[in-house]
Amino acid sequence: MDPVIVVGAGPVGLTLALALARQEVPSVVLDETGGQDAPRAARSVVLREDTAALVERLAGVPLGQAGLRWSGWRSMRRKQVTGEAVFGEAEAAGAAPLHIAQHVLTGALRAAVAREPLVELATNSRLDTTEQETTGVTAHTRGPNSTWWRGSYLIGCDGPRSTVRKLQDIRFPGRTAVERHAVAALRTELPRPGEAFLHRLPPWRTTGPSAGEVTARPLPGGVWRLDWLLPPGKDLVTPELLVARIRETLTGWTGEASPTYELLDTGVHTVHHRLARRWRAGRVFLAGDAAHLMGALGTQGLDEGLRDAGNLAWKLALNWHHGPHEALLDSYQSERRAVVAARLRAADQVLPLLRGGGGLRSYVPGSSRGHDALLMDGHLGRGALGAPGAYADSPLAPPRFDTEVPVDTPAGAPVADVVVTAEDGSFVPLRDRLGRGALLVVLVAPGTGVWERRHWVSAGIMPRLAAAVTALPHPAELLVAESYPGAAPHTVLLVRPDGHLVTALGGVRPADLYAAAEATLGGPLPSGARAQAGAEAGAR
Repeated sequence: MDPVIVVGAGPVGLTLALALARQEVPSVVLDETGGQDAPRAARSVVLREDTAALVERLAGVPLGQAGLRWSGWRSMRRKQVTGEAVFGEAEAAGAAPLHIAQHVLTGALRAAVAREPLVELATNSRLDTTEQETTGVTAHTRGPNSTWWRGSYLIGCDGPRSTVRKLQDIRFPGRTAVERHAVAALRTELPRPGEAFLHRLPPWRTTGPSAGEVTARPLPGGVWRLDWLLPPGKDLVTPELLVARIRETLTGWTGEASPTYELLDTGVHTVHHRLARRWRAGRVFLAGDAAHLMGALGTQGLDEGLRDAGNLAWKLALNWHHGPHEALLDSYQSERRAVVAARLRAADQVLPLLRGGGGLRSYVPGSSRGHDALLMDGHLGRGALGAPGAYADSPLAPPRFDTEVPVDTPAGAPVADVVVTAEDGSFVPLRDRLGRGALLVVLVAPGTGVWERRHWVSAGIMPRLAAAVTALPHPAELLVAESYPGAAPHTVLLVRPDGHLVTALGGVRPADLYAAAEATLGGPLPSGARAQAGAEAGAR
């Protein structure tokens, strides 16, 4: 079968190609650049816990060495601290957001692609034509090596001005310049190194309303990225104005009349909010900035783009290996577009409250602290503004079972990253088993961690559960956890390949487990695909 064509070699496109390769699906990545990103310290991204884990798993390197996990967060209004979060011993270290320069992140993914034989990276290849047939997609690129490419599917990961989206005549409505920020990356010493913070209405602001909010995010090597919210309009940010802002801000934070700093990079970051009408047109899909733009109030659009890649990869892989299953492919748009649309709606509802500039709301007791909490949620990936979306209303959601039991993770939400015992007896984080194309079945069995696997694998309910897992309509891996948040002993969790919880059942319920797995695949597989999946499960 022909490889998948991925258009765009940014973080989303490279992540998608690696995720497909992990599931033994070849791909061609069309890169219109020469294969390198220009280093830009002022162009950085913040990855949440789940997306950082996804990239680390695929790139094969710990990103903490190239980026910086925050030690904490502070929200300030004038001279008062309105909110704090501490990352460290009190929480899992991985819960801290990871701040990394985008060219460093892309470089790590490019290095992983270079090591992956199932991914071909075609540089200096700019897409200009696509043609669809019932059996595949043909794409033409122009450049030094102008040629035609044949693929099974084509994924547009080619950014806000997506050529793929335009060739498919897909509308991209939304709002322009929702927020503008002046950005500076500089090396300096600030109080509380390693801690990010947001300062609203700083008491020293003397250069107009554009100094009303500033965010500081640390990077490795004593580098900081500072973002100043700009007033609406297109006022030019001159070098003189930016230098004055830097000195004023650093003096206010450090108390030094002439703070020492090294300016590394500057820029203006403009946030747009847009959402493509369709994310699928036959064998063509959109992902990342080609499908959506967001980023106001501290939210991170790349996070959602990486989740697009994780969601789409296992669905494409199943179709690539087992034949077309349209309901599963359609669910990509249903799930991901709904989640992103909800995030955009939440931001649009909150923006007038946070940027309204006065009115009666300014005098409501506690309203300012509540607004600061909303901003903190956006920056830290919490709440309606920042938390990963759940697919509760997904077309892949199974029917309710009488045997369902409650756990702390709602159905459709990402699972908690607990330690599990794999089939080879090793202890691994649950997230390490994701993205391999298999469903995961997790038994919560307290006490098993102190025994060797051979002592309990044939005891109690394990033989019956293992038989039920083998009989599922798609390959699945059986894992055992000492505990899971909110789960009683002998709870059985069914987890999708992208890490979202399907259901939690009380005990071994083979019929319910089978029905839930079948729904997760978008309904019964075609007969030939079902036989092949069964053979693969038996081979395991």
